Amino acid sequence: MKGRMDNALGTISIDKDVIATYAGSVAVECFGIVGMAAVSMKDGLVRLLKRESLKHGINVTVSEDNRISLDFHVIVSYGVSISAVAENLISNVKYQVEEFTGMEIDKINIAVEGVRVID
Repeated sequence: MKGRMDNALGTISIDKDVIATYAGSVAVECFGIVGMAAVSMKDGLVRLLKRESLKHGINVTVSEDNRISLDFHVIVSYGVSISAVAENLISNVKYQVEEFTGMEIDKINIAVEGVRVID
């Protein structure tokens, strides 16, 4: 289901890929996030996605009452507190996506798929 906003002039619909791409670009700017992860169900391998494939590490669901749920698959940098990174990611994404879409975030789930050492 697409996100939607109604105003005096009509309806604005927002595709889930647009929300995922924007949320991914906000997420990779957060401290401690190396990037988005793609999990191969066939081999169980996790790989770091390139910057132009950010939406593949995010699953977006829009409910009937027009609320957004986001599932992130991320790779964090070695040596940082995962809970601090997750709290930072949740607060930044919640604020930025709600401002961008005009829709309310219902839930943000984070799956840490790996840890990488940053040079």
